[in-house]
Amino acid sequence: MIQATPNPVTSVMRALADPTRRAVFERVFESKEISVAELTRGSGVTQGAISQHLKSLKQAGLVAERAEGRNVYYRAAPQGLEPLVTWMDHYGVFWRERFQNLRDLLKEIDP
Repeated sequence: MIQATPNPVTSVMRALADPTRRAVFERVFESKEISVAELTRGSGVTQGAISQHLKSLKQAGLVAERAEGRNVYYRAAPQGLEPLVTWMDHYGVFWRERFQNLRDLLKEIDP
């Protein structure tokens, strides 16, 4: 049965599916902390759009924020990637087994 409500893996995948949002996440990840103004500078995207992308990233658990006066600073929350890493590990086992079976078969065909 297909789930009606998004699970953590779906939330992370949706958040990172958008190339602009992924670029915002990468810039936040590369910085210890960064403000919306700093993210906007040189991005070619409006401050409002950056804020919306950050909101989606925050909802997915990928960034955390800290307010200081009128400024809000964002930092990456790497633990937010855990559902995706776990999901990929699960399928990694699947593919490793399949590739090993293929190697074994090819060795049988052409020793």
